[in-house]
Amino acid sequence: MAYATINPYTGETLKTFPDATDDEVRDAIGKAHDAFLSWKEAPFAERGRILQKAADLLRRNSDAYARLLTLEMGKLFTEAKAEVELSARIFEYYVRNAEELLKPEKLPVLDPAEGEAVLVHEPLGVLLAIEPWNFPYYQIARIIAPQLSAGNTVLLKHASNVPQSAAAFEGLMKEAGLPEGAFRNLYATRSQIELILNDDRVHGVALTGSEGAGSVVAAQAGKALKKSTLELGGADAFVVLADADLEKTVRWGVFGRHWNGGQVCVSSKRMIIVDKVYDEFLTRYREGVAGLVAGDPFAPETTLAPLSSQGAADEVKEKIREAVRLGAKAEEVGPPVPNRGAFVQPTILTDLAEDNPARYWEFFGPVSMLFRARDEADAVRIANDSPFGLGGSVFTSNPAHGAEVARKISTGMVFVNHPTKVEADLPFGGIRRSGYGRELIGLGLKEFVNHKLIGVVDIDARF
Repeated sequence: MAYATINPYTGETLKTFPDATDDEVRDAIGKAHDAFLSWKEAPFAERGRILQKAADLLRRNSDAYARLLTLEMGKLFTEAKAEVELSARIFEYYVRNAEELLKPEKLPVLDPAEGEAVLVHEPLGVLLAIEPWNFPYYQIARIIAPQLSAGNTVLLKHASNVPQSAAAFEGLMKEAGLPEGAFRNLYATRSQIELILNDDRVHGVALTGSEGAGSVVAAQAGKALKKSTLELGGADAFVVLADADLEKTVRWGVFGRHWNGGQVCVSSKRMIIVDKVYDEFLTRYREGVAGLVAGDPFAPETTLAPLSSQGAADEVKEKIREAVRLGAKAEEVGPPVPNRGAFVQPTILTDLAEDNPARYWEFFGPVSMLFRARDEADAVRIANDSPFGLGGSVFTSNPAHGAEVARKISTGMVFVNHPTKVEADLPFGGIRRSGYGRELIGLGLKEFVNHKLIGVVDIDARF
């Protein structure tokens, strides 16, 4: 596995990094464990002070941090700055709320005369975080902010194409005052993941990535009897009901599918439109997609970024060709994208028959699948006809009815009149092949803690 910064817009290799050695990995585990022994005793005020300093540093140096994201994975510079701000907000959420969320809970008991029971939430120890390239800082922040707040320490194995972003975040936490070893970036190999999970000082793993990676890591964690959480792929349904405001809905649809170059697990990959408004939606949507401007991700006029690598672009193009071979219709939309850079021409796929396996794929790029639904009930059926269960959205002029429809969609998250989004104060996670576990807010905070029962019993209680 080669860790390297390769600019997706120019194809230029900017910097390479050697893989970690086994000795470096073992040393990092030891230091993380030593750090845990003291960090778990740190008061919430001290933990919060460090997280707040990290948030302040991110904002103070926003352009510099954002520039790395754009250089390494091709994200629009405006979107990169937004990711920096989101990461800062995640830190601040736990600064303000971690102590309250982790306070001991007095449990109701059947006979209070016999004693009382309290549930305390204690950190487990060293955790491994395996993170992807599409949101290099956000993915780190949403695991280390809650876990450091809980008193755990974290080892990071980031994607091989964002090594400088990973190193920058490690440097950020050191500058913020985090003790040595409490958070460490490792340029680890795949084989070293198992080495880490088999170490008795490591207590769990959080992975965000592909289904294939999730399956392998979950199996390794299970064999080692370590807890795992998985945030995997998605093919979010974007349901358009007959009474939707099409002008606004189409704008959200174009954004929801194409932000971050279409490389978002919760982007609006499956547009499901009731028959009454399907044709008008398609016409308007085609026009909206055609208005995207592909180009230099640092340029303010650019609205469509290159994909993260030429390999990623080639994979998406091949999946489009395969979908067509299986019976789908593909329409390329808008002016030709630049020849230079890892671009994919925005594409609309239609006529995805029930027996076409492509309707169940996740296209990680600017590819929209459109489905015509007979009515609302059929739209819900199509939305749930997916191996994934991450997010989704419902568009309607009646928000109360939209919420009723949202309850019928089988996913971890559904939004009414907005594509699935990520916020510092909202939980994130899915079901089925989209993984298990939750990140952010109190749910993420408590994924890797020991919920310990302390029972105090009256010594004179009956036997």
